[in-house]
Amino acid sequence: MTRYNKGARTERELLHDLHGRGYSVMRGAGSGVNSLSPDLIAVKEGKGFAFECKAWDRDSLAIENDRFEGLVEWQRNTRMETYIAWRMNGTGWYFIKLDEMKSNDRSKTISKRRALEINRTKESIL
Repeated sequence: MTRYNKGARTERELLHDLHGRGYSVMRGAGSGVNSLSPDLIAVKEGKGFAFECKAWDRDSLAIENDRFEGLVEWQRNTRMETYIAWRMNGTGWYFIKLDEMKSNDRSKTISKRRALEINRTKESIL
C-alpha cells in the first residue's frame, strides 16, 4: 500500500467517525499534497475543529516546518482548534495541539511516548 493510500484511508476513517457523531466533515482538497489547509475540517453546532491526520507506526511523528506553519496560519486565521490526529496501530487516535510539538531544524516532532502521556483522545475533545 502506498503512503498516500494509507494516509487517505486513515483520513476517511476519521471523517466517517466524526460524521457518525453528528459532525459535518470535509476532507481538504489536495490533502496530503499541499500545505494550504488541514486534512479534515469538522463542525457541529457552531464549534469547529481542524485535523492534520497521520498514521505512522514509529516511535515519533514529524511534520515538515512549512506544512506545520501552514497549520499555525490556518488556526490563527480561522480561530478553529487545530490538532495533529495521530492514529497509532493497536492503540487508536491521539490528538496533539500544535503548541505541544517540539522544534528541530527541519520539522516539528512529538514522540509516541509523549503523545500517550498527553492521552488526548476523540472523546476528550469532542
